[in-house]
Amino acid sequence: MQTSPSFRMLLERVRNDERGSVSLETVLIIGAIALPILIFLYQYGWPKIKGYFNRGLEDLEEGREGVIGPT
Repeated sequence: MQTSPSFRMLLERVRNDERGSVSLETVLIIGAIALPILIFLYQYGWPKIKGYFNRGLEDLEEGREGVIGPT
């Protein structure tokens, strides 16, 4: 397959361009650190957090019945 010289030059410029590589590397490192933390929180922390909010909602519902009166 024959490519035009200008298209080939464009491809070489894109391949050799290293601007933004530091930013990309930083994002990848942050992602590599954050992903295990998020997985850990989801596996072990979420049930506790969910239980905490469910208890809070139940307490609010019980308190509401006392304020409004029996329904």
